[in-house]
Parts: sequence; structure tokens; C-alpha cells
Amino acid sequence: MSKLIKGTWVVVTDSEKALFMRNLTDGEDPHFEVDGVEEQDNPPDIEQSANRPGRMNDGGPGHKSAFDDTDWHELAKDRFATDLSDMLYAEAHKGAFERLVIVAAPQVLGVLRNDLHQEVTDNIIAEIPKTLTNHPVDEIEKIVKDELKAA
Repeated sequence: MSKLIKGTWVVVTDSEKALFMRNLTDGEDPHFEVDGVEEQDNPPDIEQSANRPGRMNDGGPGHKSAFDDTDWHELAKDRFATDLSDMLYAEAHKGAFERLVIVAAPQVLGVLRNDLHQEVTDNIIAEIPKTLTNHPVDEIEKIVKDELKAA
């Protein structure tokens, strides 16, 4: 029996966008319907930074070292994964899904694994470490089907 049965949720995400889809058919000929899209408005770090990196005296005359400024863009990416794990927990708690496939950029998948609540992880049937958020839905269907058959 295929893991990808009717009603299985498929979440495709990177660090700035998440597609929430539901399989309307079976695993042999999946058909995903997009139920929702969550996107983060995350401008480049240079647009978010207010200050130049700080400097500190190093002890010798005229010796200074620079401090790295916070990379707000990267920080927002990490927060997006954390926010996504909270959204998935809320949906799992409501009973919105019993089976979940997560397709995520490898780095995002690592953050999600650390953040996901047990109520969500109990429903995960597969994790696919790929970045597919900008692919058309029919291509995502084929890739997910092929990945689950290979597993």
C-alpha cells in the first residue's frame, strides 16, 4: 500500500515560503490541492540593518577588531521554520491531518526536526530533503510520488 493515501497533507517549504497541500487521490496517481500558502516578507539583510558593525579596542595602540552585526535576514529565516512548526502543531491539535509528508530544504528540515511537537511528529510518514517551493504542483506530485516509492 502506498504511503500517500487520500487526505495526506504535504507541506513543501523552504526558509521563506510554505505550501500546504492535501492529496485528493491515492499514491499511484497523486493530485495535490493547495490549501494555503504562507510567505515571509524578508528583505535582504542590508535593508534591515540599522548600524555599521561595532569595533572594539584590542589593547594595543590603534588596534581594533570588528564585531559582526546580527544577520537579520538569516534570523528571520530561522524564525520562519519555528513559526511553521507552531502552525503545524495547531493544525495537528485540531485534528486537521493524520498523515503528513514534509518536503523541505535540508537546513529547514533540520530546524523543523528540533522544533516540531510530538503531536506533529507522530503523524509524519515521510520527510523529503528537497527545495521544491518554486516548482509547479504537478512536478511536486511526481517528485513526492517517486521519493516515496524509493523509500
